[in-house]
Parts: sequence; structure tokens; C-alpha cells
Amino acid sequence: MQIRVLAFVLAGGKGTRLYPLTKERAKPAVPFGGQYRIIDFVLSNLVNSGVYSIYVLIQFKSQSLLQHLRDGWESTGILKNHFIIPVPAQMRNSEESWYRGTADAIYQNINLIEQADPHLVCIFGADHIYRMNIREMIEYHEQKRAQVTVAAIPMEKRYSKEFGAIEVGPDYSITAFHEKKADVPSLPDEPGYFLASMGNYIFSTGLLLRELYADAAREDSTHDFGRDILPRLVSRGDMYAYDFRRNRIPGDPEGAPAYWRDVGTLDAYYEASMDLRAVTPQLNLYNRNWPLRSAAYDDPPAKFTFDEEGRRGHAIDSIVGPGTILSGGLVKNSVVGRGVRVHTGAVVEESVVFDGCDIGRYAKVRRAILDKNVRVPEHAMIGYDLTRDRELYHVTESGIVVIEGRRSRVEVASMQI
Repeated sequence: MQIRVLAFVLAGGKGTRLYPLTKERAKPAVPFGGQYRIIDFVLSNLVNSGVYSIYVLIQFKSQSLLQHLRDGWESTGILKNHFIIPVPAQMRNSEESWYRGTADAIYQNINLIEQADPHLVCIFGADHIYRMNIREMIEYHEQKRAQVTVAAIPMEKRYSKEFGAIEVGPDYSITAFHEKKADVPSLPDEPGYFLASMGNYIFSTGLLLRELYADAAREDSTHDFGRDILPRLVSRGDMYAYDFRRNRIPGDPEGAPAYWRDVGTLDAYYEASMDLRAVTPQLNLYNRNWPLRSAAYDDPPAKFTFDEEGRRGHAIDSIVGPGTILSGGLVKNSVVGRGVRVHTGAVVEESVVFDGCDIGRYAKVRRAILDKNVRVPEHAMIGYDLTRDRELYHVTESGIVVIEGRRSRVEVASMQI
């Protein structure tokens, strides 16, 4: 029997901890890796895994996300069950409100499940950087005869306050959930580690429908899967954790580690971006058997110009997006987006530069995130005097300078060398 699978991608969160990158865009629409958006990872995982019926649930500051989906993902397809469709809040609850939680987001679109009548429903978040063969998780769900399967990854216990923890038996059946607590149970065979929920679920359809209707009627519920629905299913349903470490991507080398990053903070986003610079990065963007798909742009190739002492356009241990020109400038250990200009004598180090930025002559940028269309004037210095930078820009706890972007170019304050 061929299994019918319907997927929902939860892409409606505010992403407040990524501010100011989320001032004008939804978190899933934040650029990553030079020419992608965060949401491209979950959508690529689904499509590469053979899941083609996908609803993207949107909410806050969704215009940028809608444009990206339109330019790169929306398709009517040849078959009626091949689609990627954005869905705003339907106001189907009694309060006629926006999505109140992850479970309420699915409940407000419960008619889409009932109309499609799938065997399984995948509910995945759009906020993480990872590659995953979801087909293997579906096969695991079927082998276990599970009603619910939760993707999980072991983490050091010092991070337990940041993630929902899952307590499991020897066969990885779920026995309890713990929501962001300091003291959580260790994995049975790995002291010092706990099993963190990745926020990705597979439900058998009948159970999901029953639980959504029951949760919507509860006045004491926060209407969230992790806080409400899943904990109430312990001992009532066959629930299993799927260890993400067992996941294998076609085309990856044997023994390649599974990569998953929660980019919920600016520092985490920066570190995930820096992971791409390695000679052999843990996150492989170059596997032709598992492409990372995105919107299609008409940009020309990147270009590096001039070969003179003090005026040599080159990049070292960096990712450089299409349409970017290094006109006598140096980019080192950085991720640079589309259509960026780095002029004579300019140096960009250990930074993330979004589309359309312009780095003026002899300017220096270090350990910074420049949002879209920022213009750094000649001789300016960013990231060298954090006391001064804090007066002008947002600076994270680890000292990353974040400069807010606009739809048009933004001038930043200059400092003579």
C-alpha cells in the first residue's frame, strides 16, 4: 500500500530573539548561506524525501516569506496532490484569533487534513538549519506501528533549559516530556546527555484529528504540541522518539554526522553561518543527490577583479553569492550574499553579509552581520571598537555587531582609520 502523506510547515513565529534581522521579515525568511532562506531547509528536506503535498502556515511579517515562496517554491504541479501552498491564519477558532500555538495552527486548518484524508501528517518547524531524510523517519514510524513519532537529538544537559526534553525507554518509546527544565533525565546509555525534541512530528491521522478537537475544547490548554498534546498522550498512545543521528542522506559519505542547529538567537545564527566556511563543513551544501533548493534569481556569477598589491579581489575560506563583485577587496572566513560590492582595500572578516550590501574603499568589517542593502562608507570600521558599536548598533553577548537593513541602502556611521 502506498502511504499518503500530508505535510504542514509551521512558519508563523515572530522570531523575536533574531531581532533586528526579523524586524521586517518572518524568521523563516531570514537569509542563510549566501543565497538561501532558513525555510529552504525544511522544504528541501520534504521534497527530496518525496513529500510533495505541503501547506506552509504563515502569520507574522509574512510578506518577505510569501515573495520567496512565490519566486521559488509555489507550483500547481502536474498532479493535484503535488503542491506547496502558503496558508494564513484562518480564524476558525471560537475567538477568531491568530494562531495561538502550534496545535491551534493545525486545528485552524483541520479541514485541509479532513479533505486530503492522508494516512500520515508530518508537522515540521521552519526555524532550523539541518538536512534530514524524512522518508527514513516515516519508515521508522511504520516499523514501530507508532501513532506519534517525534524527531529528537541528544544534547549536553547544560542546554536542557533551552529545549523540550524527551524521556524514553530502552526501545525509545516515549515515557515523559519535560519542558525546558534544568534537571532532566539523562539518556539511558549516555550520562550527561538528554534527548531534545526537534519540534518535528509524524502523526497517524485519526489520532491527530481526535487530539486536535479535544485540545481545542480545553480552556486550560495553551494549544501547543510540546506543552499540551504530546504530554497528554503519554501512556494513551504509541509514541516513539526518532534518533536523528541514525538519519542518512543519499550521497553523503559513510559515517557523516547528522547536522541540526537551532538558530533561535543571533549568536546561534552567526555560529551556524560560520560552520559553512570549513574545508569539509558538517553541513554539506554540495551534495547533488540532496540539493538545497531556493528561489531562482537572474544573477550573474560572482566576480573577483584586480591583481595589484593592495588592490586584489579575492576570498579565502568563504562563501560568495552570485552577482557579488570583489573589486580589489578581501573577504575572509565569511558568508556573503547576492549582489554585494567589496571595493578596493576593503576587508570583510568572520562576517555574514546579506544581499545588496556595499563595502566602501578601505573599510574594515569584522565579526558582524550586515542586513540587506547596508552601505559601509570608505574607511569605516565595524567590529573593532565594541563600546562605540554598541552606541550605534545592536551588539550580541558574544560581541557580534548586527547592523539593521532597509529596503533601500543604509548608510552606517564612519570612522577614519
